[in-house]
Amino acid sequence: MNSNNPSNMNQSNSNKQNFLAIAVTVGVILLAVIGFLAYSNISKARQLEQTVTELNESEDLRKELETQYNTALADLEAQKTTNQELNAMIDQQKAELEQQKNRISELLRNKGKLDKARVEIENLKSQASAYLAQIDKLKAENQALAGENAQLSMAKDSLNSNLQRKTAENEALSSAKAQLVSEKDALVSKVNVASVIKMKQITAVGQKVKGSGKVKDENSAKGVDQIKVCFTTLDNAVAKPGVEKFFVRIINPLGETLAIEDMGSGMITNKKTGEEVRFTKVEELDFANEEAQSCIVWAPTNPSFMKGDYTVEVYNKGYLAGTSKLTLK
Repeated sequence: MNSNNPSNMNQSNSNKQNFLAIAVTVGVILLAVIGFLAYSNISKARQLEQTVTELNESEDLRKELETQYNTALADLEAQKTTNQELNAMIDQQKAELEQQKNRISELLRNKGKLDKARVEIENLKSQASAYLAQIDKLKAENQALAGENAQLSMAKDSLNSNLQRKTAENEALSSAKAQLVSEKDALVSKVNVASVIKMKQITAVGQKVKGSGKVKDENSAKGVDQIKVCFTTLDNAVAKPGVEKFFVRIINPLGETLAIEDMGSGMITNKKTGEEVRFTKVEELDFANEEAQSCIVWAPTNPSFMKGDYTVEVYNKGYLAGTSKLTLK
């Protein structure tokens, strides 16, 4: 066969062109495959790099969380004192921080929530600072209250001291007053005793009243209708001038006081003994600090006098001023 045959040459050229086209196509495909593989590897490398970066960031955030949390706990623990209320509040704050730390730890396990975890860590720092500020404020308030309590305690002690002093003064004044009252009463008693108008003379006689109204002295008990008592006072410069009352007491032989309420009898207190004594009759006398005389007559409606010795007592201002005797046969 002749190689220079045009048909053969055309066929050879066509084969070359076909080979070239196939080679080009295969080359393009190989380039595409190589490009895809290169892109895929680059993408995986970037993804791996991002994953490593996220893991590193997560680890850094976890360390920062631990540091901030432990620092906050140490700061809070350092604020404890002997104040039970304050210590309870600090323990509550520590518990709240622990809850917040646990929430952040959950966020750190999720790579997609690292930004939120970062924000929460900052919030934890802020919360810890707020707790410390709250504790400082409470301590300042407690210190101020302690100062006020100290002042109140000092004021209370001062008031108690003043009260004790005043009480002692009042007791001293009361004692002095009681002493003065006692002295005054003693002086008044002495003055009263000194002002008692004593008797110079007391006379008592039995009398019989005749039909004509005339009376005569009688010492026979059966014949006596009345008893007449006359007394003469001594002068007394201590006694104030004016009307003085003299209480006459007639005591029969049985020791009984002759007394009838409707005839002016009554009761007086013997200031020397404190006893209540019955008197027979009272006589008023206008006393002018000099000797004076007055008389009373005891004349019961149905007279019945017994034999024996009668005692007559005259009282002035509650004190016995004089006595006398009367004997009826």
